[in-house]
Amino acid sequence: MLKKLMCLCLLLGTLAYATAQQTITGTVTDEDGIALIGVSILEEGTLNGTITDFDGGYSLTVAGDATLVFSYTGMNTKSEQVNGRSV
Repeated sequence: MLKKLMCLCLLLGTLAYATAQQTITGTVTDEDGIALIGVSILEEGTLNGTITDFDGGYSLTVAGDATLVFSYTGMNTKSEQVNGRSV
């Protein structure tokens, strides 16, 4: 009985973690509105990340309370909290 209870708790914990994930999409531009190609976007504290495409767009699945860190050669690094947003 104890084994079954422990397995159930482990399963529920895994499901709760999986549902806390969300996909963030966006476009990175400079101050003139020009799309930036190859901007590095990382979920802070993880190795989860991506880079922007030819149109400055990106898509990344992160934890709901994540902070994204944007970095690009020659520009200041910027951090942005997701705060439940999807864009």
